[in-house]
Amino acid sequence: MTQETAADAAAAPKKKRIYQHLYFWVLLGISVGIAIGLLAPGVGAEMKWLADLFIKLVKVVIAPTIFATVVVGIAGMGNLAKAGGLALRTVLYFNITTVFALAIGLVVVNVIQPGGGLGYDIAKFDTSAADDTIKSAGDTDQGGLTGFVLDLVPESFASAFVEGKLLQVLLLAILVACAITMIGRKAEPVVRALDTFAKIMFGVIKLVMWVAPLGAMGGIAFTIGEHGSSILGSLASFMLSFWLTCLLFIFLVLGPICYAAGFSLLKYIRYIKDELLIVLGTSSSETVLPRMIGKMEAAGTPKHVVGMTIPTGYSFNLDGTAIYMSMGALFIAQAFGIDVPIATQIGLLLFMLISSNGAAGVSGAGLVTLAASLTAFDSVIPVAGIALIVGIDRFMSEGRALTNLTGNGLGTLVVARWTGALDRERLSYVLDNPTTVDVDEWMKEESAPSLEKGDSAANGDSDATDARRSDAEPVVAAAAAGEPHSGEGPAGTSR
Repeated sequence: MTQETAADAAAAPKKKRIYQHLYFWVLLGISVGIAIGLLAPGVGAEMKWLADLFIKLVKVVIAPTIFATVVVGIAGMGNLAKAGGLALRTVLYFNITTVFALAIGLVVVNVIQPGGGLGYDIAKFDTSAADDTIKSAGDTDQGGLTGFVLDLVPESFASAFVEGKLLQVLLLAILVACAITMIGRKAEPVVRALDTFAKIMFGVIKLVMWVAPLGAMGGIAFTIGEHGSSILGSLASFMLSFWLTCLLFIFLVLGPICYAAGFSLLKYIRYIKDELLIVLGTSSSETVLPRMIGKMEAAGTPKHVVGMTIPTGYSFNLDGTAIYMSMGALFIAQAFGIDVPIATQIGLLLFMLISSNGAAGVSGAGLVTLAASLTAFDSVIPVAGIALIVGIDRFMSEGRALTNLTGNGLGTLVVARWTGALDRERLSYVLDNPTTVDVDEWMKEESAPSLEKGDSAANGDSDATDARRSDAEPVVAAAAAGEPHSGEGPAGTSR
């Protein structure tokens, strides 16, 4: 063995055993939860508290993490015009994909007709199961568009964090980032402090992830133990149609987008498999928000793009929720034998495009937001029909969360590619070698950008990154800077 070969072998990252990967323990937790739900449904129905505990632990740090990440990301650009352009493209892309999600939901539910033949009579139907949901929908729908805009502004700076309202936190972060950018170099200590604070929050997330397998086990055990019989009922066709539509959206809409952006959808899904499994167990995409930030930066997306797109996507890019809303509305109409004209369906689509944007701040977002939308069309589709799908909503929420997560991460890469900020070579290497990315290492390595070099950071200047990077950690160290790099490529070959 030559000295060069020996050095390469020593520098190569040590391959983890299967039991050292998070996905192994999450899969084990899901498997145990399924077994408990099937064999002891009474016990499984009492295990939801494990999933709730895990979700609450993660939500504690979501708001401060988003705030710090967005502020550091935008301030690192050093240019408010560029930040505004990035925000405009992000919202535009997310709304376009949401339109496709709503449309494909309408098409599939019209073709398959999962509610046709059920023959329910609204006059005799027991709607008591929908009472709580309708009440919640009424609370969230007060004030219409004006109320939605007013709700973007918190009562106080602290209340946004206390109540965990992501849209309010995002607004505050943007305002603070703009103020820091206008102050300039004097505000650098604030940016460094916020970046350090974000790393502390990511450290907390690292500890909380040890509970993820238990949370997944409790969530799946509860779902099957409490609602398992619903699968065999008359609503099975609607539930299966929804999951089919989510898959169609991912492969027929997001797939071509991936191809146009220059990367593989299947490799991307493999890259975020840990996060997808956690979401499958907990039915909440918020549980992996901090990890997705790390994964996207490690894949070659600059910090300022990730800081803008990931938090924004959790409020404006709920593709799974959009599919659920359009299909749920027409399924209720079909179940009661109501023929909804095409013009009304288009109007419903446009209304849901707006109403779905507020879903992130609502508990039980999909069902409640659907009820709020149907309230505006109650003369055509009875909102009380929500009672039909309350029992199977838990099974649908997993599909919603998985689709939302897939779309948000993919959207981040696409926006980065659109703005020319994506390091395509690093992304290609990471997708081909996903085990080279260690989110925990990323949390340790990342450093704050300098305000003085904000413009160059946004344009891909990363000499400092190349100086720090070691051959042993080609991807993680490159991701640490949060910027596209130049110099040596991932494989250590000169470009």
